[in-house]
Amino acid sequence: RAVGDRSGEATTLNNIGTVYSNLRKKQEALKYYNQSLPLRRAVGDRSGEAITLGNIGALYRDTNRLTDTISYLENSVKIILEMRQGLQRQNRQKFLQDNNWSVTALIDVLIDQKQYDKAFEWVNLFTTAELADYTRLINAKVANPQVQPRLDKWNRQNQQLEALRQQLQDKFSEDLSKQVRQLEAQVYKDAERISQNFPEVAELFETTPPDIEKLKSSIPTGTVVVQPVLLNNSIAIFVLTKDRLNVVKKPIDASKFDQRLTKYLEDVQKDGNSDYIETGSSPLYDILIRPVEKEIQALSPKELSIITSGELRYLPFETLYDKQKQEFLIKKYPVNYLTRISTRSLEPQGTQKLVNQQQAVLAFGNPVPREPQHIPGAEEEVKNITQLFPTSQAYLRNNATLNNFKTYASRFPLLHLATHGCFQEEDCKKLNLKKNTLLFADTQFDIADAARLGLQGTQLLTLSACQTAQETNSSREGIVGVAYIFERAGAKAVMAGLWAVDDKATQNLMIDFYKNLKQGMSKGEALQKAKLKQIERHPYYWSPFVLIGDAR
Repeated sequence: RAVGDRSGEATTLNNIGTVYSNLRKKQEALKYYNQSLPLRRAVGDRSGEAITLGNIGALYRDTNRLTDTISYLENSVKIILEMRQGLQRQNRQKFLQDNNWSVTALIDVLIDQKQYDKAFEWVNLFTTAELADYTRLINAKVANPQVQPRLDKWNRQNQQLEALRQQLQDKFSEDLSKQVRQLEAQVYKDAERISQNFPEVAELFETTPPDIEKLKSSIPTGTVVVQPVLLNNSIAIFVLTKDRLNVVKKPIDASKFDQRLTKYLEDVQKDGNSDYIETGSSPLYDILIRPVEKEIQALSPKELSIITSGELRYLPFETLYDKQKQEFLIKKYPVNYLTRISTRSLEPQGTQKLVNQQQAVLAFGNPVPREPQHIPGAEEEVKNITQLFPTSQAYLRNNATLNNFKTYASRFPLLHLATHGCFQEEDCKKLNLKKNTLLFADTQFDIADAARLGLQGTQLLTLSACQTAQETNSSREGIVGVAYIFERAGAKAVMAGLWAVDDKATQNLMIDFYKNLKQGMSKGEALQKAKLKQIERHPYYWSPFVLIGDAR
């Protein structure tokens, strides 16, 4: 106080409040938090304001004032999201980890208060926030030429804002703080304006929870959506249909669960491991599916759609094993994945062109037939698939060019790429591929430009030989992040592998899948039946290919 360091004073008051809170002297703690909060606001310390709001929220939770708890935690989370959208990619992940507790605390309290709709709105927003990170990581473009310059300008302002925040952190001054507040207000206003004018890019700004009724109405009839969310020491499993939403919350030992999941993800990717059912597949079924099993059964779904986040994004749920019935989940239902519930990619089917009448595949295979990029099985795969549909086209070896893809893609509802892709933060050195690229005969295509591929009429994009999964970026978006990029570019669904798989098994699965499509099955059912044909084998062979997006 004596040296006039108001920012330091606010931080110290907050810290004294925390000490009192830890000593269970809640009233004393509240007194100090309430002195810190107006000071935080006066000096424009948004990050500090979010922390103090979160601390007050937690204190009200511990003293059972739950309406106040929700109000303070929501205000804290809103600031965290506003700040986070302005950070550069490398800082965003750390920022979210540091502030994650207030989000999980908020969702936890909302569930306990049976405010399931509100809880899910925040959950849906946060799963999108991770994906928006990935979109920004690779600097993905958007299809609308009017929006791109505005997004670029917004990104430049953001960078300027972050640089000023850094200066403010290094050396506080009232003038600089005022400058930061003004630019902040401008950036948030611009984000809001762009979101309103161009709804298709709204989720990139990730600040407003979406309307639950709109989300539910976009779920296809006959589909049950399941979303497990890991909270501090519990797991909440949301079950949604067009008409209802329920949540089951169970306590778990978070570190044990994490160890079990990591071990199972290793086991399922190794053919030689025979005790994977005992050690992972069955116990994980009991945690992730059993608590909501009766509810799912009662709804008799035609399709089970899973939304995942974090490490669960690498888990092929279809391999989870019900020991009581002695069968895999895939035996009970077709399983697909959603990047999030999107009112855009799941629009009512009447507004889509139905493809059964004019099914045709545009397929590309083995564009560079020499090591290390040679994929011998890809050519046979492409030939077999395209023979199934009379008006299909195949481009192999030197003809599998990006130029041919761009020329013909818009004429085909089904696009099949039996080519390498590298979807990770570093280049794929073994394959001699740059990061976040797809291999064509004439170039390595940067998937950041996916919006310019003309995928607006694409019902399904299949990536059948790409490098993803554990090697993907450290923040765990995995193949879901890649699918999100192509979804945003217009594709209704993406099929891709969670790990690189045996050539022959892939080929058989793909051919069976397309044969099933030809018979008029939905994408979800076609993939289920193709997998069941190989069900006697280790899941390593049949489970890595997952369908992400619209399964109809």
